[in-house]
Amino acid sequence: MDELKTVRNKINEIDASMAKLFEERMQACREIAGYKKEHGLSVRDSAREAELIDKRRKDLQDDAIEPYYVQFLKNTIDLSCNYQSMLLSGRKVTYCGVEGAFAQIAAHRMFPDAQLTAFPSFAEAYAAVESGEYDCAVLPLENSYAGEVGAVMDLIFSGTLYINQVMDLPIVHHLIAPEGASLEDIRTVVSHPQALDQCSGYIEKHGFETKTYSNTAAAAKYVKDLGDKTVAAIASEETCEKLGLKILESSINDSKNNTTRFAVFSRAQNHRSSAGRKDDENFMLVFTVKNEAGALAQTLNIIGAHGYNMRTLRSRPMKGLKWNYYFFIEAEGNIHNTNGQDMLQELSAICAKLKNVGSYSEIGG
Repeated sequence: MDELKTVRNKINEIDASMAKLFEERMQACREIAGYKKEHGLSVRDSAREAELIDKRRKDLQDDAIEPYYVQFLKNTIDLSCNYQSMLLSGRKVTYCGVEGAFAQIAAHRMFPDAQLTAFPSFAEAYAAVESGEYDCAVLPLENSYAGEVGAVMDLIFSGTLYINQVMDLPIVHHLIAPEGASLEDIRTVVSHPQALDQCSGYIEKHGFETKTYSNTAAAAKYVKDLGDKTVAAIASEETCEKLGLKILESSINDSKNNTTRFAVFSRAQNHRSSAGRKDDENFMLVFTVKNEAGALAQTLNIIGAHGYNMRTLRSRPMKGLKWNYYFFIEAEGNIHNTNGQDMLQELSAICAKLKNVGSYSEIGG
C-alpha cells in the first residue's frame, strides 16, 4: 500500500508540474492568436501540426507508449486551437459579394469563428482592411477556368496590404430552382457571367436562355424572390440550402477541375521561418522594370539564379500610363532567408518599383 501511495504522490507531483507547463503553453497560444489576427492567418495549420507531432514523438525512449503520446499531442493541439478560436471569435473579415457567394464560403472555411462582412466591390473590401476597420479580407486571385481577377491584381500592385495565406476552393455549380419546379419547367437560367460561361455546354444542351447577375448568390436570391418555376439559378449547394431552394441537377460545370484561389489580405506581413526551405513555401512579387532592352529578362534571370522556381508570370497594364505594364510573379521557396534577401537587393537595383506582396503556404478548401 505504501508503494502505491508513493507512486501516486509521484504522479501528483508530475501533474502539478504539467499544470504549470499547460498554463504556460496556453499563454503562448494567446500570443500566437494575436499574431494570427494581425497577419490574417487561420487557426488550424495542418502542416505545422503534423510537423510538431513528428518531431516530438522522436523525443520518446519507450516505443510502447508512442501511440498514446501522439494522441496526447493531438488532444493538446485541439485544445490549443479551440482556445485560439475563442480568442479570435471577434475577428472581423471582409469579402466581396453576398452571403452564400463562393467568396463567403472561402472566408468561412478559413475563419469559421470570425464576423464576416460583405462589400459590393473588391476595392471596398480591401480599403476596409487598409483603414484598420477590419482585420483581413478574403479576395479571389484567379480561377482555373476563367483566369486571373484583374481588379484584385491591381489592388495588389497599388495597395498596402500583404498576402499571408492562399486557399484553393473547388467551384461546383448546381442548377437550383424554387420548390415544386422540375428540370422540364426551366426556360431561363441566371448567374454571374463566369458561372454561365463555365456551364455553357450544359446550358446549350438544354437550350436555356441566360440572364447575367452580379454574383451567383444574388442570382439565387433573385430566383427565390421571383418564385417562377421556369427560372433557375446556377449557384453553390451552400447558397441553395441558405435560401431554401432545391437542386435540380448537380455539378453542371463543363470542367470538373474548376477551382478558384482565394487570398487573405492583412496589414502585416508574415515572415515565415528562415531556417530552410519547405516544400509548401511560396512568395509573390509585383514590380515594374526600367524601359531598357533586356530589363525584364535580367529580372527573371536573377530570380532563377537564386534557385527559385517561378510558378506564375503575368503582366497587367498600369492605370493612367498608356502602354506601361507591371509584372506579377509567384515563385516557390523561402524569401526571408539570406538568399531571398540578397535576391531582393539585386532586383531593387534594376526594378523601378518592387514589392514583396507576401509569403504563404497554399491550403485546400
